[in-house]
Amino acid sequence: MSSIVTRDPRTFHGGGSELPPTDGGGGDGRGGGGSPDYGQRLRRARLGLAVYIIRQGLPTLDEQTNKYIHDWLPVNLPWVLLLLNTIVLVISSVTMEFARRHIAREAALAPVRSIPGISLGDEESFPWLGLTVVLGLGFLFGQWMAWKELASRGFFLATSPSSSFVYLLTGTHAIHLIGGVVALLYAAATALLRKPVEARRIVVDITAWYWHFMALLWIYVFALLEFAR
Repeated sequence: MSSIVTRDPRTFHGGGSELPPTDGGGGDGRGGGGSPDYGQRLRRARLGLAVYIIRQGLPTLDEQTNKYIHDWLPVNLPWVLLLLNTIVLVISSVTMEFARRHIAREAALAPVRSIPGISLGDEESFPWLGLTVVLGLGFLFGQWMAWKELASRGFFLATSPSSSFVYLLTGTHAIHLIGGVVALLYAAATALLRKPVEARRIVVDITAWYWHFMALLWIYVFALLEFAR
């Protein structure tokens, strides 16, 4: 009498290894394993900017006159300062990539250095990670200066829907970038604490990709603010 053997759909046809569990991510913008879901964050940014652009042409009802009016006031943004901030952030993305490649090279050479009698010489390493932190803080300071300039021009958070959107978009990006700065400081701390190079490489690599994403996201925000103007 033959028996029927059923296969678990979670196994490969050629063996018994299970497929890794899938996680479609969640509403918090994080993917499987707790890593940042950049696609989800980008979709949110696109949605927010689409609302920003569409809201410009929509009238609102004035309760005093009972008429529809256009309350979207043009915001006099400090474009030169914002452009300088953009350049600083782009440069920081370049220095972050140099830091990522440097730690990757160190990790690749680590097994060779551990062989007795093998010496690759002393290499002078540039503090790319520290420079990225300085540039990141410089960008945040520049954004704070831009908000001060907006206030001096009479545009505050509650001045109009247009100024509220500008503060919301730039402020949200700044908060996410502060998280990137904290990650950079942690990566620098792992180097000072002499953590294994592979552990440091993981931290720097993940932080680098996050930093690149934040730079691209800001360029996207800056470009659409210019387009909306």
